[in-house]
Amino acid sequence: MRIVVLGAAAGGGFPQWNCHCAVCREAWAGRAPAQTQASLAVSADGEHWVLLNASPDLRTQILATPVLHPRHTGRHSPIAAVVLTNGDVDAVAGLLTLRERWPLALYGTRGVLDVLAANSVFNVLHADSVGRHPLVLGQCVALTTRDGRSIGLSLETFSVPGKVALYLEDGRIEERLAERSENTIGLMIRAPATGRHFYYIPACAAVDAELAARVKGAPLLFFDGTLWRDEEMIEAGLGTKTGRRMGHLSVSGPEGSMAALADLGIARKAFIHINNTNPMLCAGSPECAAVEAAGWEVARDGLEITL
Repeated sequence: MRIVVLGAAAGGGFPQWNCHCAVCREAWAGRAPAQTQASLAVSADGEHWVLLNASPDLRTQILATPVLHPRHTGRHSPIAAVVLTNGDVDAVAGLLTLRERWPLALYGTRGVLDVLAANSVFNVLHADSVGRHPLVLGQCVALTTRDGRSIGLSLETFSVPGKVALYLEDGRIEERLAERSENTIGLMIRAPATGRHFYYIPACAAVDAELAARVKGAPLLFFDGTLWRDEEMIEAGLGTKTGRRMGHLSVSGPEGSMAALADLGIARKAFIHINNTNPMLCAGSPECAAVEAAGWEVARDGLEITL
C-alpha cells in the first residue's frame, strides 16, 4: 500500500495568502517550505488511487504528484474514489476540480453527503459520473470504482471528538464542542491482500479512552496537528478563538496530543493538518525538535510512505 501526502497544512495552507505572522514570514522568505491543504492519496496497486479529502489545492496537488497524472489518450485519471472525513471547506472544495465527468466513487457520512446535496454548486459532480456512497460508522466497506470494481482497499469509519464545520454552526455550538457525531470522523484504511493498515484523523478535539484504545499498536497514524498550543491564534493576533473552540486538540502540553498518544506502541506517527501559526512547520525550531524527540514527524507535501 502506497500513501502520498498531497497536503500537510490546515485550512488556507502555509503560508496563508494574507498572513505575515512569525511562522508565515519564514515561508514567505523561503526559509520554510510552503505546504498545501491537508489530503492524502492511497493506492493498493499503483493504478487506482483514493483521495482522503479533496482540498481546495487539489489541482496544484495533482500537478505535483506524478502518480495522479493522466496516463491514456483523452480523458483519464488514476483517481478512482474520494473519501470525506467532514464537511469543512478545506475537505470538500477540491471536489469542484473533479467536475469534468470522470467516473468517481464519492464516500462520506450521510450528514456530509447531505451538505453537498443541499448546495447546488456540487451538482457539477453529475450523478451519471459520480456515485455517492453513504458511510455508516463502525462498518467496514470495500472501496470500489464508480462501476463497482474493487480498488483493493477497505475502509472503516469511526467518530472522533469534534464539531460541525464553521459554516454549519448554530446557537448551540458551545454545548457541542468535542462531541462525537458523524460531523468529524477518523478513517482506518486497510489493504486486505496484505493486512496492512493505517489511521487518518486530520481533525480531533480530544483523545478519549475509546480513541486511544482504537489506535493502540497501529503501524501508522496521521493525526491532527493544527495548533501547537490552545491560545496560539489569539497570541498571534490572528483571531479570537482557542483551539478547543475550533475543534482541535493542541499538540503540546500535558493534555496535548503528544502526551495523550504516548506509550501506545504506535510504530509511526505523523502530524498533519498543521495551521500556518504552528512553529513546528519550521525545521530546526524548538517545537519541531520536541516533536521529533517524542517520536513524531511533521508531515510534508510529497512525503510518500509504503506499508
